[in-house]
Amino acid sequence: MKVLIIEDDPTLNKNISEALMAENHITECVYEGLLAERMMKKNNFDCIVMDINLPGKNGFDLCKEFRRYNATTPVIILTAFGELEDKVQGFDCGADDYLTKPFYMRELILRINSLLKRNKQNNPPNKEMWVADDIILNDNQKKVFRKGKEISLTPREYQILHRLMERNGEIVSKADLIKEIWGSSFGANTNTIEVYVNFLRNKLDKPFEKNTIKTKVGFGYYLDC
Repeated sequence: MKVLIIEDDPTLNKNISEALMAENHITECVYEGLLAERMMKKNNFDCIVMDINLPGKNGFDLCKEFRRYNATTPVIILTAFGELEDKVQGFDCGADDYLTKPFYMRELILRINSLLKRNKQNNPPNKEMWVADDIILNDNQKKVFRKGKEISLTPREYQILHRLMERNGEIVSKADLIKEIWGSSFGANTNTIEVYVNFLRNKLDKPFEKNTIKTKVGFGYYLDC
């Protein structure tokens, strides 16, 4: 597997690279955000490890921009900050996992391997178009339309809607949504998914006077079209 390491500390960058190569991964190393951005657009990687505090362009902006054209490659963010707000911001920008410095190298390797395995399992050949009533989800373009109007969604909102449309009216539990979208390593509770579902309703239902995303109390969410 090919892993891009975006970390401005040369020693840490080298240590991560050596640990990954010992696991038979191929690595490419970069030390600042603008160069990393060009590499991410030009090359394909199986996983990306990026620091938040980078010269040129920070990790939050880098990840958010990356998710505009790549919604599947796993991204794990490294940061010296451990505040919940920073963690939520990282996930909202499209990160799949989050590790606070200092960390054990073995833990990073285990998380990367877990993301690679989950990404392979969760991304079979894509169905291009999903339709539910007047909602159209174009998975190739990562765009959502309702009544012909494009709706701008964050990566997490998009993934929640995609999961619900895949299930075609079946109930999806909050725990399953958290596990499928954030992964088991994210210590989220049900309040996290409730907040994002509320964001999604405000964009997808409220402006169209619809009530498509339903809650089955004690069970989860489903689409009622």
